[in-house]
Formats: sequence, C-alpha cells, structure tokens
Amino acid sequence: MNAVEPDITLRDLILESRDRLESAGVWFGHGTDNALDEAAWLVSHAAGLPPDFDEAELDRTLTPGQVQSARELITRRIETRQPAAYLTGEAWFAGLPFHVDERVLVPRSPLAELIAERFQPWLAPERIHRVLDLCTGSGCIAIATALTLPEARVDASDISEDALTVARRNVARHGVGERVQLYRSDLFDALPDREYDLIISNPPYVDAQDMAALPAEYRREPALGLAAGETGLDLVIPMLQRAGRYLAADGVLIVEVGNSAEALQATFPQVPFVWLAFAHGGEGVFLLDAAQLRAHQADFDALGQSEPEA
Repeated sequence: MNAVEPDITLRDLILESRDRLESAGVWFGHGTDNALDEAAWLVSHAAGLPPDFDEAELDRTLTPGQVQSARELITRRIETRQPAAYLTGEAWFAGLPFHVDERVLVPRSPLAELIAERFQPWLAPERIHRVLDLCTGSGCIAIATALTLPEARVDASDISEDALTVARRNVARHGVGERVQLYRSDLFDALPDREYDLIISNPPYVDAQDMAALPAEYRREPALGLAAGETGLDLVIPMLQRAGRYLAADGVLIVEVGNSAEALQATFPQVPFVWLAFAHGGEGVFLLDAAQLRAHQADFDALGQSEPEA
C-alpha cells in the first residue's frame, strides 16, 4: 500500500523547487536573478496564482494536481533550460503582463524604468506626440509607452514577422490598437515618412564573443533578437546613420546597447553620448538629441554608405 503524501503548502513546494533549481545549476536572468524568486514564479503559476500573490497564500495547502503540475514545470525548466517566461507564456514589463514565447526575447530592459518616469527629465511628456519603437519584438516597449503617454501615437517595427505576430496579440490584449501601429521593416526601410518626438530601441546588440559564451537559457531565445555582428553594432550604426532624418527638431533618440557600449564609445569617441543611469539596475543605454545626431552625421556615415531618406 502506497504511503499518503502529507499536505504540501505553497511555501513547502516553493522551497523544494528552489532547492531543485539550485542543484541543477540553471541560469537566471529572464525576470528573476535567483532560484527562490524563480521557484515562486513557476509554482504560483502552476497553482493558478498571479506572480504577485499575497503572502498569506504561502500557507495554502495545494491539491495533488497542483503539486504534480508544479513539479513537472520545474522539471521542464531544468531539462529544457527554457526561460520561465516561455514555460508560463507570460512576462512582466513596466508593471504590465505580456504574452511571450520562443518567437521573441523575454522582456528585461531597464527602459521600463524610463517609461514609468514618462521619459522625464529628457522630454516633457505632454510634448511627446509621435514615438517610434525600432526592433519592437513582443511590442512591450511600444505598448507600455502608449499606456504611459495616452495622447501619443506609437509606430513599432520589427524585421521578424514571427515577432510581429506576438506583438499583435499584445496590442490587442492591452487595447491600444488605435494608437500603436506595427510595421514589418528593416529599421526605417518600410516606415512612413514622418518625424518623431522620440525614437526608442532595444535592438540586437550582442557581439560575437558574447554570443559564443551565452548560457543555454539565452540560446533558447531567437538569435535574430540578440546577435549583432563582431562588435555588437551591426544594427546600432545604421540606426545612428538614419535616425536624425526621422527626429523632430527637439526630439531624442534612446537606444539600449548593453555590453556593446564600450565598443560604441570607442567607434565614435567624438560623439557626446549621454549614458543613462537607472535606480533599479541596468546600463548601456544612451541618449542623443536631434541636434547632436545631425551634427555628427558625417561621422556616422563614414562607417558605411548611409541609406537614402525614406
């Protein structure tokens, strides 16, 4: 006769799952940075609870089915090395939930903090009427911006039709279809000929050396959203070459380049990049205004033939 397993609470299973994740040596960085938080995320999902569940829920006794589902989810996390967000189908960005799967990167950009601050002090929120989000992926930056700036219209582009399929789902989920327009475009190529008060981007910026050293969890994400050539600047340099033509006179360009910040600064030592600081962590985000971009147009173009204006 099989022994009956004692009652298991949410706390019990989270701690058990934490130990399993730590023993397996999985890599964190897609919404959590430690085994306890990751275990809480996955176990609460299996138990039908939101990730920000009330602490009182920790003493809840789980059903055998919930226990089994949670343990299976932890096993999948360990054996497949998929980020937790792919297993749950959801990630949070700027305080908002977004559908994600292996067609898009898991949102984790420090740009969320800037969006929450409504781009202050760099721009006056009431003067932001047109925004462009390049390399939109899941659409999280474009959608969060639209919800934070309800008077603004946002264009968002990506070269990947798979990514745009996910973005469309998120646009519909958040009810911003009238103000967020998605385009399949290689940077500016297929965009309308208009000026923007803000161009923002979290493009691919991982250089070849870092790509070769990525943990297994990052290799489950689409390489198209990560890899950016030998120096990590394959997207950023063309962006700099053309962005000035699409910015309003008092507009700004904000781009995340992560670990490729040093390479960018070395490539353009004469350009006065403003490197933004974040209270909640993150680095490698620069800002340039329209005047600075245009003043250094020749420097950007010197690295290759600039594309004609759209």
